[in-house]
Amino acid sequence: MNAERPPRWLLPQTAQAALPVEVAGFAAGLTGNACECGFLRGIVEDTLAPIAILDEQLRYLYVNPAFVRVSGVPATAFLGRTLGDVLPDVQGPTDILVKVMKDGKPREAIVTGTTRVPSSVGRRLWRAVFHRLEAQGRVVGVCGIGVEASNLRRYLDDLENAHQRLAMLDTAATRVGTTLDVKVTCAELADFLAPSMADIAAVGIVEEESDGTSSPAPGILRLRKMALAAPEELKWRLRLLGGPEGYLDLPRDSVARRCMDSGRAWRGNLASDEVFQKATIDPKRARMFRAAGIHSLLFVPLPTAGRSVGVVILGRGDGSTPFSDDDILTAQGLAERAATSIDSARRYTYEHTMALELQRALLSEPGSPHPDVEVATRYLPSGRGALVGGDWYDSIALPGGRTLLVMGDVMGHGFRASVVMSQYRSLLRTVAASGMPVEKILGETDRRVAHIGLDRAATCLLALMDPQAGTCTVASAGHLPPVVIRPGGDSRMLWAPAGPPIGTELGDYESITVRMEPGTVLLLYTDGLVEQRGTDIDVSLRALAEQRLSAHGTLDDLLDTLLDGLANGVPEDDVALLAARQRPP
Repeated sequence: MNAERPPRWLLPQTAQAALPVEVAGFAAGLTGNACECGFLRGIVEDTLAPIAILDEQLRYLYVNPAFVRVSGVPATAFLGRTLGDVLPDVQGPTDILVKVMKDGKPREAIVTGTTRVPSSVGRRLWRAVFHRLEAQGRVVGVCGIGVEASNLRRYLDDLENAHQRLAMLDTAATRVGTTLDVKVTCAELADFLAPSMADIAAVGIVEEESDGTSSPAPGILRLRKMALAAPEELKWRLRLLGGPEGYLDLPRDSVARRCMDSGRAWRGNLASDEVFQKATIDPKRARMFRAAGIHSLLFVPLPTAGRSVGVVILGRGDGSTPFSDDDILTAQGLAERAATSIDSARRYTYEHTMALELQRALLSEPGSPHPDVEVATRYLPSGRGALVGGDWYDSIALPGGRTLLVMGDVMGHGFRASVVMSQYRSLLRTVAASGMPVEKILGETDRRVAHIGLDRAATCLLALMDPQAGTCTVASAGHLPPVVIRPGGDSRMLWAPAGPPIGTELGDYESITVRMEPGTVLLLYTDGLVEQRGTDIDVSLRALAEQRLSAHGTLDDLLDTLLDGLANGVPEDDVALLAARQRPP
């Protein structure tokens, strides 16, 4: 076959008439049967599937009307030219066509790209089957038949993007909001977004209370800068982003403010200097973004029910593509989840602070022991997973030089537990003033608690130190035993019969009395000191008793040593401690 001149039967006599007949004849086996040729020509020309015939050099010999429609190029423009010559933005499977002509095995291939026909799906996709063409035992070219699958591909792409978004959201759920600390949560969000979605990520939240700085002007919303994540080579350029202050003041017409007020994201792709300045409010900040190579910005609000608690600012720089619609959807999903964590952390912080202040106020007025008994106390709030609870301690001077030491723990946490704790504390003081024995004090307190209707029970330990008699009498309402630390250095638990918690109206309490030589330290505590997840309480109590604590020195030093030896980071529950010692005569 002459490569420069295709066979006569494949050359077009006109663009739309004679050639299809000849091709149809070829497809029918070159039988010359006019009926068959006409029938097959109708199939080839009327089908919606693009069909093309190429010679051995992969130059077009024929394209059917469907091929013309999808390409937007006249049939005559294809003849004698390759795909790359006519449609350079379409990627053809050249290597597959060569294999088909070489071994004669039909093969499927994917053809993708953009033609001259506008398409809502952007880059189009066809699945095509290619067959070798032979004439009189010679290979003369290849025939391809395609079916467009652009919508299916777009659907699959959308599905894959949705899966990726869900996967990212699932990952974020384990990495953002791991604590009830607002600053930590904001830092986790920024660190997750950069570099997973952007080159830089900044998080700011609305400042609801002034921290001592001047108040913003009327109509201005103050945004506290909480976190900035970026590669080190960008972070140093952005370290003063927004100025040296720890906040940004947002006027009503600022991008961030409108974003938060409307609840909608704002995107500035390949933004001009004017747009950058408008988005960042200050020309200096705009120049800092530019100096860092940032070309696109995305502002996403942190929405909660009825309001936005802050905003996330994402930036992409050199080497990164602008933000897509999928990026906005993903960022909004992440922001919604993070906003819930941030709002919960803020509400927790507020309630925790208020409860802690209440707790400290209630514990700031302990009773005064007799001068011959010295007392030291400690109170450690629980970790970030729980609110302040109902732990309390007290020391009450009684007639005859005696001092009543109290350690109690109301069940539960939060404001209610703190309020109930204050009621228990006041009630015990009143009952103790009657001069009853310690077991009777617990019984009477239990009866009165049931009478006034307090809805929370409490464990309680009473220890009556009598320096004149050299004794200590202990009674327990379901509380852990105290530790006796002798001047010689040995420590032991002082086990008293454990009655039911007060508030259960089951009061039946007993006491024990032991000798207490001068210089002996009595240590009272709540369960937060010894209870640890996954550790048996008996093991923890044994570890407490085995602590090498000295009865000499100050009681404050003793408590510090104890906490250093037992506390592992932030306690899981409140810890209240009271150490008491009879002064030497």
